[in-house]
Amino acid sequence: MKRSLFVAILLVLCSVVRAQPFIDEIRAFRHQDSMQAPPANANLFIGSSSLRLWQNIHEDLAPYTVINRGFGGSTLPDVIRYVPEVVNPYKVKQVIIYCGENDFAASDSVTADMVVERFRTLFGLIRQHQRNVPVVFISIKPSPSRQHLLPKMREANDRIRAFLKKQRKARFLDVYSLMITPDGRPREELFGPDRLHMNAQGYAIWRKALLPLMK
Repeated sequence: MKRSLFVAILLVLCSVVRAQPFIDEIRAFRHQDSMQAPPANANLFIGSSSLRLWQNIHEDLAPYTVINRGFGGSTLPDVIRYVPEVVNPYKVKQVIIYCGENDFAASDSVTADMVVERFRTLFGLIRQHQRNVPVVFISIKPSPSRQHLLPKMREANDRIRAFLKKQRKARFLDVYSLMITPDGRPREELFGPDRLHMNAQGYAIWRKALLPLMK
């Protein structure tokens, strides 16, 4: 009987963990904030592992103040889920987003329409709590390992750009065109061995593009 109860509890706990992806990273953010108050009037970065793995982001974007809340291999629904944890607690000068690439990689059934609608949902949630804060979207990058997805990514980029043009205090930052060859192929030299995550050369391009937009 005791063993059956233990197994049942374990199954419930496992289902909760599955229902809350990346919860350990979110808890780590909470713990970090409890140990040291996050800076006010910072540039808040939210999104996926391209931000999480930017190890020198504070130095690269100095003297501007940065809070980096990129986590895991998150998709837009993951970021939407955790807006109360990664956006709402902070008093920031602007919010900078990189997300959407993993949405396409998660399933062949994900369309540009779906990614754009997910982004619109995230944008709306941010606006609810950060009404007058500028929002910047970093375009989905052309990762060599995901070259088969580039047409859908380009469509999503174009439509998110068009959406943001109609919004106040919103910018679309095009890094896609900076990371492809003249014939439209991803620049392999900007990526690490997995051909997905950027190396120092890739982040140098992002740094140069971002600095004029920092606040």
